[in-house]
Amino acid sequence: MADSELRQRKPQGDDDKPKKKKSSKSKRKTDDGDDYTPWLDILRVLSFLFVASCGLSYAISGGESWFWGMQNKPSYLSARWWKAQLSGPVHLTPEQLAQYDGSDSEKPLYLAINGTIYDVSNGWRMYGPGGSYSVFAGCDAARAYVTGCFAEDRTPDLRGVEDMFLPLDDAETDAHWTAAELEELRARELEAARERVQSALKHWVDFFANSKKYHRVGYVKRDKDWLDKTPKRELCAGAQRGRRKRIITT
Repeated sequence: MADSELRQRKPQGDDDKPKKKKSSKSKRKTDDGDDYTPWLDILRVLSFLFVASCGLSYAISGGESWFWGMQNKPSYLSARWWKAQLSGPVHLTPEQLAQYDGSDSEKPLYLAINGTIYDVSNGWRMYGPGGSYSVFAGCDAARAYVTGCFAEDRTPDLRGVEDMFLPLDDAETDAHWTAAELEELRARELEAARERVQSALKHWVDFFANSKKYHRVGYVKRDKDWLDKTPKRELCAGAQRGRRKRIITT
C-alpha cells in the first residue's frame, strides 16, 4: 500500500516551483510581440519641434525666412532688449549719449530724437560709422530731421527752424499789401510754418516710436535752462535755399 502510494505520487518538477514574476524593468512588448524602442517617439517629437520652429520663424519674419535667418529680428529676440526691459529706461546726458555712436563696438548704437533715446543697433550699417546716417548716432539731432542739414544741425534746438517755411520779404512784391494786411499775413504764415515744423518732426518721432526694428531705451538728461545757455543758430544754407518770395494772389 505504501509502495503504491509512492508510485502514484507525482514527482516534484519545475512546474511545482514558484514562478518568478517578470521584472517591470524588462523590455516591453508591442502588440505584435516586438521589443519597444523609444527612438521612434523621440524622432516624432524632434520632427514636430522642427516643423513648429520653421512655422514660427516664417510667421515672425513675415515670410522672410523659415530658419530664423531674417535680417531684422524683432526686438524681443535680442538679449539686449530683455536687459533693457528689466533694467528700466536709461537717462543719459548728451556727453554720455555721445559714447554710443558706434565707435565702441562693445556698446549698443543709440540715437535720440526730441529727447527720447532709441537703440538702433539693428541698423548698424546705416547708423554706424561710415553709414549714410551715421551723423545721427550718439546725439539728439531733432533739428536736422526737419532741415535736412545733417552735418550742421546735430542739435535738438529747433529755434528758428520755422524760417525755412516762411516766404522771403521782398519790397516790390510786398507792396501789393498794405502794412496792416502784411502784418496779418505774416502772422498767419508764422503759425503755418510752426505747424509744418511740428508735423515734420512728428513724422520721424512716430517712425522710431512705431518701429519694430528699433526700440526705445531711455531719455536724454539735460539742465532745465539748457536752451537759454545755447546760442541761437542761423538757418542752414540748405534750408535757406528752399525759401521763395510771397505769391501774389488776385
